[in-house]
Amino acid sequence: MHDEPSPDEPSPDEPSPDEPTPVVRAVDLGTARLLPDLDRPRAWLLTVDGAPQSHLDLDDPGHLEFEYARRLAHVLDTAAPSGVPLDLVHLGGGALTLPRYAAFRRPGSRQRVAEVDRRLAELVAERLPTPAGSGIEVTVGDAGALLAAAPAASADVIVADVFRGSAIPAHLTGAGHVAEAARVLRPGGTYAANLADAAPLDFTRARLATLRVHFAELCLIAEPAVLRGRRFGNLVLVASRAPLPVAELARRAAADPFPARVVHGAELTRLIGDAAPVTTDAGIPSPRPPAGAFDLA
Repeated sequence: MHDEPSPDEPSPDEPSPDEPTPVVRAVDLGTARLLPDLDRPRAWLLTVDGAPQSHLDLDDPGHLEFEYARRLAHVLDTAAPSGVPLDLVHLGGGALTLPRYAAFRRPGSRQRVAEVDRRLAELVAERLPTPAGSGIEVTVGDAGALLAAAPAASADVIVADVFRGSAIPAHLTGAGHVAEAARVLRPGGTYAANLADAAPLDFTRARLATLRVHFAELCLIAEPAVLRGRRFGNLVLVASRAPLPVAELARRAAADPFPARVVHGAELTRLIGDAAPVTTDAGIPSPRPPAGAFDLA
């Protein structure tokens, strides 16, 4: 039996008049929590069933707390000269951290976002609304369906950061997904995907082999400890039909508080090795993270 809060106490879903208060809400895929960042006055951490999904600073959308988000941002920052608007497709929404970052860095960008969890999208719109004129349009639905409905040659960058719980939906890992991404991207466009893996990186190698069917230029960004198989962690895959800004990506990744490496060229070919492309549209399952790999303490 739980004690009922007194009438004078805010519930977990009601903001305090004096300080930010955690928000707890049932969403379609679990229980979402918006937790205030005690070090940044208007920053929030979004978790779903205890797993961190997004971190957002409303006062500073250029601040990216998560390492993988910074690596995806490097891709956005190097996709065109500074400040030039882009047409972006985001597969996976969360708290819209990267779309807000892109709107801040590249005003005038047009951005389409797929978020499968309707109640999560409603929570974010209610508690963390996007600024007027941000150019961010959220569609509630499957990321694959949004991509299939997008016009050909309509996007400069596609960012795939889709997790349901701790897993990437399998249908976003196969040949059909990569073919759709290639169709939607402009000739010099870039595809960037966040995934999580561990040694021997079989999932990553299969994803790279599949991307290679449609994209001639590939690279991978990850921390050395993940590449060496010492721990489970995030890797960012980048693909294009045009040359990638590998040197600039490497410089930015190396300067991060948690330095990462960019693997490309012959080294990437060796990493892919004998991995075969995923030819089925059903895709392949992503690896299950070890207990507590991404959960909050």
